[in-house]
Amino acid sequence: MNKQMRKLITVALILIISFFLQRIDSQSGLTSATTHPSQPAQVATALGSDFFVVARVADGDTFSVQVGTTTETIRMIGVNTPETVDPRRPVECFGKEASAFTKSILMHTSVRLVADTTQSNRDKYGRLLRYVYLEDGRLFNQLLIEEGYAYEYTYDKPYLYQQQFKDAQVTAKSAKKGLWGNALCVSTR
Repeated sequence: MNKQMRKLITVALILIISFFLQRIDSQSGLTSATTHPSQPAQVATALGSDFFVVARVADGDTFSVQVGTTTETIRMIGVNTPETVDPRRPVECFGKEASAFTKSILMHTSVRLVADTTQSNRDKYGRLLRYVYLEDGRLFNQLLIEEGYAYEYTYDKPYLYQQQFKDAQVTAKSAKKGLWGNALCVSTR
């Protein structure tokens, strides 16, 4: 087999594998998101029936869902809650409260997971990066910030709801909600 033929076969195999990976992703509902509605009514319409039940909450910004026989860990885009499970660090101020809030809202409920094309599909730990919509259409990532359980967090590059999340943080901070209400938690953020 000559060099040109091997190259052609390699390209064909890559295309076939890509096709099947895209089909798997679109069937799971975990990576499909070409539009990002910002109003609750639009969100409710866009949600459809691709909901996943939250099986476990790791901390305020990370949880797991069951997708068939696979468990996927989800890291919410645009938010960072105080750490509670990092073995290298002590539990951060308001971390337990943030985890408890996420657990109280998400545990055993159905959520819609939406990717953001401006971000990677997964983070460096292999977790899926997603916006999380509740069944009533509310964007849970933003709710965490609004209620003072999370900081706005831009990892590498701007994301779709960055300004909304920054505005929500300013409002929560002004109202001294959650982590902003405890003088011990206030940092340079």
